[in-house]
Amino acid sequence: MKLITDEHRITMFANDQRYAADPGFDPVPVVKIFSPVGSATWFLCSLDREDPDIAFGLCDLGFGTPELGSVRISEMESCVLPLGLRIERDLSFRPSKTLGQYAEEARLRGYIDA
Repeated sequence: MKLITDEHRITMFANDQRYAADPGFDPVPVVKIFSPVGSATWFLCSLDREDPDIAFGLCDLGFGTPELGSVRISEMESCVLPLGLRIERDLSFRPSKTLGQYAEEARLRGYIDA
């Protein structure tokens, strides 16, 4: 499964442009990525214009310290988990908050809850 579709890419590049123009911009996440064999979760909202393999969002590797940061999409797509499983995109994800709101809640809880 492609973690980031062409449609997602368009929105994520637009979010990156908006960040450049308005550092206070707080978008809703575009995609939710997760590990089916653990608690790792990513809410991604933008792609770097200079390196479109790098996405920015809320990252939670399942160690109790979720944080805003960047990830390399190709590394996520190439990761093979136990039982041959792979990192997946949540097809039913519908964001209800901005990235900043999710990040604040995750910091308080110690994990992403969505």
